[in-house]
Amino acid sequence: MIRRRSTPWIHKWSRPLIGAIAGCGALTTGYLTFEKLTGGSAACVAQAGVKGCNDVLSSPWATVLGQPLALFGFLAYISMVILAFAPLAFNSAENNHSRKQLENLTWWGLLIGAIAMSVFSSYLMYLLAFQIKALCPYCIGSALFSLSLLVLTIIGRDWEDIGQIFFTALIVGMVTLIGTLGVYAGVNQQGGIGESTPGKPISVAFTPKEEPKPGIGWEITTTSGEAEIALARHLTKIGAKEYVAWWCPHCHEQKLMFGKEAYKELTHFECAAADNPRMQTPDCAAAKIESYPSWIINGQKYSGVQNLNELAKISGYTGDRNFKYFK
Repeated sequence: MIRRRSTPWIHKWSRPLIGAIAGCGALTTGYLTFEKLTGGSAACVAQAGVKGCNDVLSSPWATVLGQPLALFGFLAYISMVILAFAPLAFNSAENNHSRKQLENLTWWGLLIGAIAMSVFSSYLMYLLAFQIKALCPYCIGSALFSLSLLVLTIIGRDWEDIGQIFFTALIVGMVTLIGTLGVYAGVNQQGGIGESTPGKPISVAFTPKEEPKPGIGWEITTTSGEAEIALARHLTKIGAKEYVAWWCPHCHEQKLMFGKEAYKELTHFECAAADNPRMQTPDCAAAKIESYPSWIINGQKYSGVQNLNELAKISGYTGDRNFKYFK
């Protein structure tokens, strides 16, 4: 009597699992795409002093070829859903040959897609940790989805030639990485302050090289564009207030993002006495300011450096958003 080898459970359920995970990825990236296109604010619990999801959405890396990066992620996940479920549409008893061919083709499609998505997600995790320096649960979740898809694709069937998988991974990984670096070649990733170009803001990172002037701080070396000045005037018009300390490097980063011309338009309060940095001024004590910089906009307090796009969203600013700098 010939005993047939039982099919491992993972081989039976790999395609439904891949489809389900890809569907979760599509929901996540679809939501981020909607928020990016509508200028909304992603539901993300941010911690004081830590940048979050909206900072990621407003960064220059969040736009590729003029479209939201999340849109391309959404299309990739939808493609994985289609590849996972396509063979299941065939009746097992009929069109058996066609189904086998489709299964083989879609497995290779899933493998190539999962490798490309995993490599790209790894690069995005690098940007998140070392360039944008933010905590974005949606981004981390998407990266985990991509990695899960790759693992399930590899263990979800009997591959005749394991070496071919590694060869495919090497080729697809290299092509994806080179393409990714090419797409982001125009984004300034130096972390310093230089000349910005229209539509391509640059990152502001301030490291003090000299002691601040008591009561004044450091000199604002960036220049404002029309968008920064318009936002500053809007914030002043609605009664927004910024609270800073002259010895605070993060406060200076906020100033650099506005530029010297726009910052003059803002209503801001100096919280540290010139002769005693530890003593808080009455205005800041009355406002119960605990960290610098802090904003009070429409009665709501916001702590930490805020990207100008984020200030525009929470303040209801509807003007030009071609801001020159971001954090």
